Amino acid sequence: MRFTVQRDALAEAVTWVARALPTRPVVPVLAGLLLRAEREDQNQPGSNGPGWLTASCFDYEVSARMRVRADVAEPGVFLVPGRLLVEIVRSLPGQPIEFGDDPDGISVTCGEASFAVASLPSAEYPELPELPQLAGTADGGALATAIGQVTPAASRDDTLPMLTAVNVELAGTTMTLAATDRYRLAVRELGWNPAPGFGDADRVSLLVPARTLSDAAKMMSAGTEVRIMLRPGGDRAGTASSGGGGAGAAEAMIGFDAGERRLTARLLAGEFVRYRSRFPDEFGCTADLPAEAFAEAVRRVALVAERGTPVQLTFAPGRVTVGAATQGQARARESVPADFAGDEPVIAFSPHYLLDGVIAATATAPVTPAAAGSTADESSAGQAERGAAGAHVRLWFTSPSKPAVITRQPDPDAAEAKGAERDFRYLVVPQRVQLSPAAGDDNRRSAVRYRPGGSIGPTAGAPCRANSSAVNNQISMARISSDRAANLPARSAGEGRYCAFPARGLGLGRSSQPGWNPALAEPSAEPRIRVSHSPAQR
Repeated sequence: MRFTVQRDALAEAVTWVARALPTRPVVPVLAGLLLRAEREDQNQPGSNGPGWLTASCFDYEVSARMRVRADVAEPGVFLVPGRLLVEIVRSLPGQPIEFGDDPDGISVTCGEASFAVASLPSAEYPELPELPQLAGTADGGALATAIGQVTPAASRDDTLPMLTAVNVELAGTTMTLAATDRYRLAVRELGWNPAPGFGDADRVSLLVPARTLSDAAKMMSAGTEVRIMLRPGGDRAGTASSGGGGAGAAEAMIGFDAGERRLTARLLAGEFVRYRSRFPDEFGCTADLPAEAFAEAVRRVALVAERGTPVQLTFAPGRVTVGAATQGQARARESVPADFAGDEPVIAFSPHYLLDGVIAATATAPVTPAAAGSTADESSAGQAERGAAGAHVRLWFTSPSKPAVITRQPDPDAAEAKGAERDFRYLVVPQRVQLSPAAGDDNRRSAVRYRPGGSIGPTAGAPCRANSSAVNNQISMARISSDRAANLPARSAGEGRYCAFPARGLGLGRSSQPGWNPALAEPSAEPRIRVSHSPAQR
């Protein structure tokens, strides 16, 4: 095999493909990156001619491939260590790279630099999966934005694999992406174009690993059509009520094809949580916030908050005050403009969860093919209006202990105002803030409740050291309920008068789901997955 390829094109290809390489391959050949050089015209005479170089990898779960232009003198196939090849190509100067046969494997030459890399046995490499069945197409920019909005909410806990996935629901011309880690839930709806015959089927629900879906988003761009494919024989029997992929989903695969890039992923088995009913129909409080100013305030105030300590939002006419503190170290407050209506002016959130929701809700709208014909100045102005600089978010909540919802506040003068709030919804569990008497404070023996609307003191948000005798007395009570036990204050080495209690999780799931643990279920008519927090999480 002998071919020549441009350095920048090759670096882009091998870097993107190598993201799918397994960290600990079960078989040594799976750590290799497959290079296949082919001529564009197999019957073309001469020793050199235009062709394609395809870089690919596969680990039986995810496959990635990308083609780049190359001058091919001798077609052939090589399997080389993937991560080593990436490092070599990145270090080479910006000149054409020539690959050729070498007694030790394959030679790589670029200018005055040359390498000899031992090849792996390509005959032992598995055959990459093919997905000939086209399910439909979607705009690359819109799909990539939607993926970026929901994937941060996916769980990273492998004990519940179904929560590490994004639920992709296909119903008619609407695609719905949903992800949750039990403490927050992100849902995004967008339009797509189903293939003839596919849109007539019932609702299809697929569990796609969130990490793989994030890698797929990196191959998409605005105005580029992305082909969504399914492997024939995969179980597509999802229903609107079940929302799951079915028992046969473990053998099904999904693929994304955009330009010269293709990525396939094996779907996860199981049934996704029933999340639609978790969004309340009505809220008692509404706050409209400037996204950029509010996010910057949360970032700055969170600098003084210890891990597990929330930031508190206190609303007043025309403004919201963001505050947090660390016992004996620092405290911070910052006010930003806000329009608030409601009777509960105080609520607290994890700063990480809150920022993820605000950033996702104000993700910049992609440039559509129709807008591509506008001038550069008009396009830039439109992006600035829709971007974070001028965007607003709307916070909906009822009480400091019930889940809140973050949506994008639509521009009332824009054509997209109708229904824009339902395109993306971010449900997040707040954290309850309570006062607890400090150790040795005799005049504060009685329990003191947190008063909504009160100012944030020097010790606000600090970890609370629970009274040991009180905890022992509570633990010794016969048959203490699981709900009450989950709300006991965690023991901590710090002292303070404010304790942050994470509110109960979203209670998503049913007993029929894989991984459901009856010991963690709430004693209610409908079994739900119980949310528990370790001291480190608090």
